[in-house]
Amino acid sequence: MGRPSVRQQLVDAALGAFQATGFNATSVQDLTDAAGVPKGSFYNHFDGKEALALEAMASYVRQHDLAVLRDRRLAPVERLKRHFRTRWKTVKEDGYRSGCFLGTLSSEISDSHETARTEFVRYFRLWSEALTEVIAEAQAAGAVSGSIDSAVLGRFVLNAWQGTVLRAKSHRGEEPFKDFLAVVFGGLLAPPASSA
Repeated sequence: MGRPSVRQQLVDAALGAFQATGFNATSVQDLTDAAGVPKGSFYNHFDGKEALALEAMASYVRQHDLAVLRDRRLAPVERLKRHFRTRWKTVKEDGYRSGCFLGTLSSEISDSHETARTEFVRYFRLWSEALTEVIAEAQAAGAVSGSIDSAVLGRFVLNAWQGTVLRAKSHRGEEPFKDFLAVVFGGLLAPPASSA
């Protein structure tokens, strides 16, 4: 396998650096040092840190795709559970320090970088729509109550997830995830009362 391009080295460095120290606290020098490339090479590939952040977001989304949500070999609720368990495994393996790259970065730069904010909106919309589709499928199959609109549930579950991984960063333990599972799968996405 060939060596990654300088551009890819910078993207990979940004994923780690922006997550660990934040967008604003990370300088171009920090990024090029982490990537192991000359500082001058940064501007050959990116107009600035926001352009790099956009590329890092796209890379993160590719790495954390929604494939399990589309795996129709599994029952809808099981797909949802696997999706969140897989993401939690990453949080846990990082010592509860990293959370969700999109959530972390969006909380820092949405107010100051409009292009990035628009991309956060788009990514979160695509994610909540994927959740909505699976929830609607579960509702149609009678596995989840249809008393709340599937789109509202899809957005709310994603919001709850973002809060879960944010809280895990300070709590550094399993409690936030256990609470998420209990409320989402034991309540909101539980079988209808007559099916329980």
